[in-house]
Order: sequence, then structure tokens, then C-alpha cells
Amino acid sequence: MIQGMTVLVTGASRGIGAATAIALARAGVARVVVHYAGYREGAEQTAALVQGAGAEADILAGDLATAEGIQDFVTELQKTAPEVDILINNAGSLVERARLLEASDALFDKVMNLNVKSVWRITQSVAPYMIAKKSGVIVNVSSIAARNGGGLGATLYSAAKAAVSTMTKGLAKELAPHGIRVNAVSPGTVDNHFHEVFSNRQILDGMVNATPAGRLGTNEEIADAILFLCSDASRYIHGQTIEINGGMYMV
Repeated sequence: MIQGMTVLVTGASRGIGAATAIALARAGVARVVVHYAGYREGAEQTAALVQGAGAEADILAGDLATAEGIQDFVTELQKTAPEVDILINNAGSLVERARLLEASDALFDKVMNLNVKSVWRITQSVAPYMIAKKSGVIVNVSSIAARNGGGLGATLYSAAKAAVSTMTKGLAKELAPHGIRVNAVSPGTVDNHFHEVFSNRQILDGMVNATPAGRLGTNEEIADAILFLCSDASRYIHGQTIEINGGMYMV
């Protein structure tokens, strides 16, 4: 049962994060902490919809692309919501497409901080409370790129998301004895802001043509899978990464 629980959703100002925050509010959680990096207006819109669904909403900013920003966010989280029952590690980005000879050390660090280190540190932050109460749910957001290496210029992002999938398994083994379930979802190509930034119409049309389902995914479809992993319906599922891609991984 997720009724009455406090949830943290990172990267919740738009896309999968926003859809997940709203879905959890509609499912009965008591409070949603809406994290955002730079898009304050989107975070406010998400918070308003969360409140409209009957849950309390807190908005918490944090630049998770730097080590300092991650630490500052964790510090503020402990003040704002020291007791998190459900953690959705959704924040992440390709940042920019760069091939091997183009990628800088700064880009490497930014991609790894945002997609990997933030997951690790935020999970470290909320785990003590979950361990103490012997229950909790953590859902990480990986990517089909973790399996296929992504498109050209996305190698760093793909490697980071592969780390998220592997981290999910390791944390599941460690935390399952404490009553905490750790799982992940792995979206394929979703029709959202991410691909407005990092893809073009030609790339997206090619993905549609190659996908057995014949269309792109939606934010809500990913959010529904996350909601399932948060619910008692998945109470015996640990360490899994659910592929949600319209059959694209089979191609």
C-alpha cells in the first residue's frame, strides 16, 4: 500500500518524472517532493497537479550534475523530507551528443554525476530511514541505451545508464533483507522533451518505423510501470529492470 507515504521524484518538472509524481499522487500517496534543476515553472505545474490529486507537494531545487550540487540537494532534502518512503531516481540526461574524440573530461564528469552519482548519493541519504522502519521502495530510471549502447554520440550516457541498471541489482541484494525493494524501468524512445532536445524528426520517424508497436512511448506509460513497482502488486520483485520500449529491444 502506498497510501499515506512520502515520495521523492527527481527530475519531476517535466516528462517521465512529472507524470510519475502525478500518478503517485492519484494513487494515494500523502506527500510528493518534486525535484527540479532549472525549470521552476514546470516544477510548479507538477506540484499544482499533485495537489489537485489530493497530495501535499514540496518543490526542491538541486543541480545534480555537479558533486557540490548533489551534496547541497541531499542536505536540503534532509531538512525538508528526512523520511522518504518511496524514492524515484528519475533525474538524468544525455547532456550533449559527443563522440569519443569530441568528449571532454568535463562532459564525462557531468554525465556521470547527473545519471549515476546522484542516484547513489540520494539513495544513501534516504536508506537509513527505510532500513530503520524495515520498508521502502526505490525505483531507478535506466534506458534502452544501457543495453544497446545508444545512438552515435551517446556512449557516455549509455554507460551511465548501464551503471544505473547494475547498481539496481547490487542495491536490491543489499537492501532486500531490510524490507526495501529496489527495481528499475528502462524506457525506449519516449515522445517527450528529452527527444525534442537530443533527437530530430528524422531520427524519431526511424525509431517509429523500427519499433514493433509502431509508435513512440508516452510519459504516462513509463509512469504506470513505475507505479506498479511501487505497489504491493510487485511485492516479490527485487533487482529487476523492466524494459518498456514497444518491442524495440527485440529488433
